Amino acid sequence: MKSVHESEDKLSRPSDRLVEEVSKMDGDILILGVGGKMGPSLAKLAKRAINQAGVSKKVIGVSRFSKGNLQQELENEGIQTIAADLLNEQDLNKLPKLQNVIYMAGNKFGTSGNESFTWAMNAYLPGKVAETFKDSNIVAFSTGNVYPLTSVNYGGSTESSQTNPIGEYAQSCLGRERIFEHFSKTNNTPTLIFRLNYAIDLRYGVLMDIAESVYQQKPINLSMGNANVIWQGDANDWAIRSLNYCSSPAKILNVTGPETLSVRYAAEEFGKQFNKVPIFINEESDRSLLSNAAQAFKMFGYPSVTLAEMIDWTANWVKQGGETLNKPSKFQEREGAF
Repeated sequence: MKSVHESEDKLSRPSDRLVEEVSKMDGDILILGVGGKMGPSLAKLAKRAINQAGVSKKVIGVSRFSKGNLQQELENEGIQTIAADLLNEQDLNKLPKLQNVIYMAGNKFGTSGNESFTWAMNAYLPGKVAETFKDSNIVAFSTGNVYPLTSVNYGGSTESSQTNPIGEYAQSCLGRERIFEHFSKTNNTPTLIFRLNYAIDLRYGVLMDIAESVYQQKPINLSMGNANVIWQGDANDWAIRSLNYCSSPAKILNVTGPETLSVRYAAEEFGKQFNKVPIFINEESDRSLLSNAAQAFKMFGYPSVTLAEMIDWTANWVKQGGETLNKPSKFQEREGAF
């Protein structure tokens, strides 16, 4: 892939199973927080799937749309948009009460020093949303950060594993989950908690962080020596399809790729493609933040994009000087400080 347009096209290309499941889905789709890293491609993916299914459904994206031309870009794709501040109760109450809601709003980076805003976004707002859309199906994005670090020999935390989030960002994310779980029970709202780590786009993510470090000859910290990754297009595909799997009480679902990625291995693979020798510091710990997504594979099948493909695409993107979002994933953070 050689351009943002080509990358966006790949990210928003629906699978046959997504088209099939969208065709059977009742109601329109409302995406709250569409302006984030994953939201635009998810909205486009949903709209393309609907078009290919030949059904009549609206996709509506909600964000502040405070900068850039994203609102017009989405409108050009046939996606309706609403500019709103979800923390503003008047804005929230004016939103259309659609049958399907994908909740992507949240705050991570900049948490340190602004913890109160992070808790407002990640734990207070979900309660308002859950009350407002109590009659909808809700897929609520969350994160594998709610789990503790686990042994790399264990295979990653499962949905039944004990949560023990490290740091205020991860704690607030568990708060978000608990709030959605509470209202799912009290209002009988079909809900699915979508615990994701880590989505890969050519412009950001774990692989981009490693590739840039190798290319720029920056030291790579191996203390978090392993991670999970999944192509963002696959994660978005599964998020939309998850609307058909919501339940009350809320269903928990881990979402990531099948491999336990070795950071050292990825760096060395990038080194081969860049003809550079990676620089490493520290040694791999025997514990990392890892998730087991076997339940997701059972529901949706394996991801369509392999780890080897993601590495190749990322390497080519870096070599050609492709655009980046300049938002490091901070996957190596072991103390929960974001």
